[in-house]
Amino acid sequence: MSLERINPEGLSPATGFSHAVAATGTRLVFLAGQTALDGAGKVVGESLPEQFEVALANLLAALAAAGGTPADLARVTVYAVDVAAYRTHAAELGRIWRRSAGRDYPAMAVIGVVRLWDDQALVELDGVAVLA
Repeated sequence: MSLERINPEGLSPATGFSHAVAATGTRLVFLAGQTALDGAGKVVGESLPEQFEVALANLLAALAAAGGTPADLARVTVYAVDVAAYRTHAAELGRIWRRSAGRDYPAMAVIGVVRLWDDQALVELDGVAVLA
């Protein structure tokens, strides 16, 4: 599997994401949306960074169960109930990402939503990975 991260000079600097990711491989893994649910199905974490860390861990656990690693992520979409809070915590969320998933960023988008499935959930992540 090979992922090529593409960040053209004419676009704004890619900070915490890649503008495009070209993938070659033989297996696509579509990762369902993950929130900060624990093993009992309860939302854990009071703050956005706490919930982001759990949601990312859940996403990476699903990816690992499919045989993938964070480097295989080609695309991640973040759904946030408060985009302003997401921007406020962007540096901390970036540190959480780098600690959990490394410095090779997938193509990403942050989308503001009115609410998520669980009322207490502040953030949800889904993604697509390409495995060899």
